[in-house]
Amino acid sequence: MTYELPAAAWRRPLGLGWEKPYTVRYASNLDDGPWHGAPLGGFGAGCWGRSPRGDVTLWHLDGGEHWYGSIPACQFAVYESGTGAYALSTEAPSDGSLSSWNWYPASTAERSTGEYSALYPRSQFSYQQVFEAEIHCRQFSPILPHDYQATSYPTAIFRWQLHNPSDRPLTISILLSWENLCGWFTNTNKAPEVVYRDDGSPVYDYVPALGQSVGNLNQRIAGEGWQGLLLDQTRSQDPEEGDGQWAIAIAEAEGLEIFRCDRWDPTGDGSELWQSFALDGSIPDRQDSQPAAAGERLAGAIAVRLTLQPGESREIPFSIAWDLPVTEFAAGVKAFRRYTDFFGRDGRNAAAIAATGLKHYDEWEQAIAAWQQPILDRDDLSDTFKLGLFNELYDLCSGGSLWTAASEADPVGQFAVLECLDYAWYESLDVRLYGAFGLLMLWPELEKAVMRAFARAIPQADDRTRVIGYWFTIGQESPLAKRKLANATPHDLGAPNESPWLQTNYTGYQDCNLWKDLGCDFVLQVWRDYQLTGSSDRGFLSDCWPAAVAALRYLKDFDLDGDGIPENSGAPDQTFDDWRLQGISAYCGGLWIAALEAALAIADVLELSAEDRDRQDFQSWLAQARSLYHDTLWNGRYYQLDSGSGSQVVMADQLCGDFYSRLLQLPPVAPLEAAQSTADMVYEACFQKFHSGQFGLANGLLPDGSPVDPKGTHPLEVWTGINFGIAAYWLLLGHRDRCFEVTETVIRQIYDNGLQFRTPEAITANATFRASHYLRPMAIWAVYGVLTNFSPVDQQPV
Repeated sequence: MTYELPAAAWRRPLGLGWEKPYTVRYASNLDDGPWHGAPLGGFGAGCWGRSPRGDVTLWHLDGGEHWYGSIPACQFAVYESGTGAYALSTEAPSDGSLSSWNWYPASTAERSTGEYSALYPRSQFSYQQVFEAEIHCRQFSPILPHDYQATSYPTAIFRWQLHNPSDRPLTISILLSWENLCGWFTNTNKAPEVVYRDDGSPVYDYVPALGQSVGNLNQRIAGEGWQGLLLDQTRSQDPEEGDGQWAIAIAEAEGLEIFRCDRWDPTGDGSELWQSFALDGSIPDRQDSQPAAAGERLAGAIAVRLTLQPGESREIPFSIAWDLPVTEFAAGVKAFRRYTDFFGRDGRNAAAIAATGLKHYDEWEQAIAAWQQPILDRDDLSDTFKLGLFNELYDLCSGGSLWTAASEADPVGQFAVLECLDYAWYESLDVRLYGAFGLLMLWPELEKAVMRAFARAIPQADDRTRVIGYWFTIGQESPLAKRKLANATPHDLGAPNESPWLQTNYTGYQDCNLWKDLGCDFVLQVWRDYQLTGSSDRGFLSDCWPAAVAALRYLKDFDLDGDGIPENSGAPDQTFDDWRLQGISAYCGGLWIAALEAALAIADVLELSAEDRDRQDFQSWLAQARSLYHDTLWNGRYYQLDSGSGSQVVMADQLCGDFYSRLLQLPPVAPLEAAQSTADMVYEACFQKFHSGQFGLANGLLPDGSPVDPKGTHPLEVWTGINFGIAAYWLLLGHRDRCFEVTETVIRQIYDNGLQFRTPEAITANATFRASHYLRPMAIWAVYGVLTNFSPVDQQPV
């Protein structure tokens, strides 16, 4: 019987805190503290997560919304004869509830009581030096590459593995308690006011209906080979957001006694459940399906008891499933979740989902292991890299992800992930230029669905005006800006409180109609998604071509002097949106050249004639740009930040355009000698001379490693995803050692300092972070993609 996750898994002693975990740079940013574990649930299905303390702390069950807090009655517990019973969280409730329960002892620096480990989508709790039996619980959801069905399921599996190493029989009981949460996770403020906080970002209040349990009820369910409880609600109409069911279930097997308590009070001292469980591992056989009255809350519990003979091992699977089929955005704007294509849309299918989990859990986990094992077997990759590679995929589940039911226009549904929880809008195009590689390599049809959504959005206009948050942060009055101009490439696909995919450009920090990278980002990602998925989906290119043309023509209008390259305006107008660039910039100018090359490559695949006007214009602009870019910005060692500011800063990501050109086998933006010299300069100034390489690559420093402005924001931050992107670029240039030195440094910063499963956009040398649960760090998959020439990840890499 296999007890341990692979050696590459992230590990933490149960309940052991952090001496000095990273804290937020800005007080207004989200900081829930370091108690985060791998999420459980399918993409877009809603998810939740158990922390290394053993309590469930993260609740992302309302599409795009975040609530963090422990619900103590949602808990496992174990009884062992001769030892007693423990609820398996090291943190007792802070509200005084469940005071009769005995909580598991936390690890200390001197004594470990167990270990939490995670290699997403699997995680595990191992309990040590408390019970006589060896007890492990491995948990996962069926997150399977190239699987567009099971990956959407709202279910979590718990494989309890028990072994008796003693010379006498041991009686063991495992309890699963769950509060009836039906109706809780929807915003009770149906028209939340949007305000700007101190960092210039638009926010609104999320007020879930926690504890509002009137009409909720529990009842027993059973099927072929399993028993459980259904946590339901009384309703006579189609489900609204938050409505539906939960189910907890256990597989029957010889030698198992199964107990069920339909109802108990999770707000009391818990003795009605705990008294008998602590005595002999049983729970009261209480049958009560009466709906909760006003002011009542209710929970249910199931338990299984068995006796292990000396040397005997047993495995016991549990399943938790939820059926919350509706996601609502603005009031009245709703979508069905992807899993409803397979289980129905009436919100009455939790039992069927739980039963499916108990039927297929073993083959699911075998499929996960078969996907991960070829990567884990590579001796040329460190465990640190493997840890980061798999665990950073967590964001596709818990990053506010949406995945809607299929339609004729979207045969696998529409998909989206938030930029982050602080910047709560979907699929920021400049961020996913780096962060979409995991989705691209593992679920390419979802990746293409996102890009088709951008293609539809580009020609649309939204004439509503708004203020721009950036101006408030620098103490100036904001001009009014139109939200979305026709043919401007949108920054994002909208927000959870409006109408995602239809109302775009939600962010109001900058006027994204003026950005100089977004149109290029769109064209490059279209060509990337075609080329790196087999170069065969001409239909995808055809769908996106009109938008690509419109995006480039719109962007060319910013070439005010007609020299072939759009100029930056002097206001932050690209992904480094606190950093002013002026004139021709190395970052945006390089992306422009790469995007024109990509557009011409698309035109070749689509077999556009030499007389095609768009092709001719792109060729003409490209010839101008190429003759200008290097000569204007190259200073003999690296590329100047821009042509207008006179800055001598070494921008770490100055050659992102060259990275994409080389990645996609387009003519490079920079001569190889210049690219290599720039890589040397960035490594020296932004890594080695930035606190001796302890943190990663700073965004921009002077050649001697000193800051242009000691109080600067973006230049002095280490952007996790940007670091992974630059590392992938260096790998293309042949700098393997530097690639993994930087990558592993950043991974250690994340996973050693309490940032696991909430990876931020940025960290600083002052042990602070900004923008947790960020999309861009999935750029680590670009490193793996370059390493393997983007060979299929479900096969043995080259």
